[in-house]
Amino acid sequence: MTTETTTQQWVKSSYSDNGGSCVEWAPGTATATGVVPVRDSKNTAGPVLAFPAAAFSTFVAGVRAGDFGTA
Repeated sequence: MTTETTTQQWVKSSYSDNGGSCVEWAPGTATATGVVPVRDSKNTAGPVLAFPAAAFSTFVAGVRAGDFGTA
């Protein structure tokens, strides 16, 4: 886990709702490094989680398929 956010271009997840439960990721960093940084959009100076691109891709596919249900 890191808090570095200096040169990353962050994008809000299309699966985030408008109620403040927002997740952002930095696709350019993922493409360049093979690591997907993810953070809470409400705390942009807070910690950044880093996931291997393959694991993140599998997770996103599961979300799209509805494998995790709804809250």
